[in-house]
Amino acid sequence: MLHRCLGLAAAAFLLASTSAFAADPESCETIRLSDPGWTDINSTNAIASVLLDGLDYTAEIQTLSVLVGYQALKNQDIDVFLGNWMPSQQNFIEELNQANAAEVLVKNLEGAKFTLAVPSYVTAELGVRDFKDLAAHADAFDRQIYGIEPGAPANENIQRMIDANDFGLGDWRVVESSETGMLSQVARAARGQDPIVFLAWAPHPMNRNFDITYLSGGDDYFGPNYGGAEVFTIARTGWSEECPNAAQFFRNLVFTIDMENEMMAKILDEGKTPEEAAVEFLKANPDLLEPWLDSVTTRLGEPGLEAVKASLATR
Repeated sequence: MLHRCLGLAAAAFLLASTSAFAADPESCETIRLSDPGWTDINSTNAIASVLLDGLDYTAEIQTLSVLVGYQALKNQDIDVFLGNWMPSQQNFIEELNQANAAEVLVKNLEGAKFTLAVPSYVTAELGVRDFKDLAAHADAFDRQIYGIEPGAPANENIQRMIDANDFGLGDWRVVESSETGMLSQVARAARGQDPIVFLAWAPHPMNRNFDITYLSGGDDYFGPNYGGAEVFTIARTGWSEECPNAAQFFRNLVFTIDMENEMMAKILDEGKTPEEAAVEFLKANPDLLEPWLDSVTTRLGEPGLEAVKASLATR
């Protein structure tokens, strides 16, 4: 009788333990991610998506401009955004904070930078090393600064600088296109050794594909240390309480500059899709799985690490 009671107690404990680790409700199965079309966020979203697939979640990635993406987060149409670059997106975060619309889950990248740059041949020929050096060579640059997609905070920072006539750039203009379009212009200029000034950042393969010089002097618009930046993962308010297991996964998901450079090169230089690049990267770096999946289960409460390893083995 005693053995039977102990057996029942053990079964009850096991059931309680299983319930304690039972994962997220069915409403959490689809996780909506925002992507502004930047290759770094293509990369991190792809890694997250492949891992979430192994955990029995579905990542639904929506390509939205930064401005629209933040509005979607505020309207609860997006759950998670892995691309909150700070301080360049400070204004967006302040608006979300005022509305109590988002929470920071984790700082997912340190050591990033984001400011204006020129090809190093421009520095050698024209002596352009600082924002204040640009105006003296306005005709050579055709009074144009190449930016990324319309609505991007970095473009808006440049426009504020122009509107204020800082550095004597009041009659310049921002050329808005996209990351790919901007870098195509840089490549075209480089072939002819023509002057061009553009937005540059790290992590990004542009830093090894082009010899570039980041410009000093833009602290008021891009922050100190050449636009030194940190990138955060943010979620709509309430999501981490609704989906605590998935939230734990995103809190664990942190990157390095080298990781993102490697992923982005697979996409931009090797022509792989973000998903293909992520699968290849994860298979080549299995040691990353354990910290990323620490205390994370599948959506149904099974061990997360084993599930993801099994999923990757079939891809």
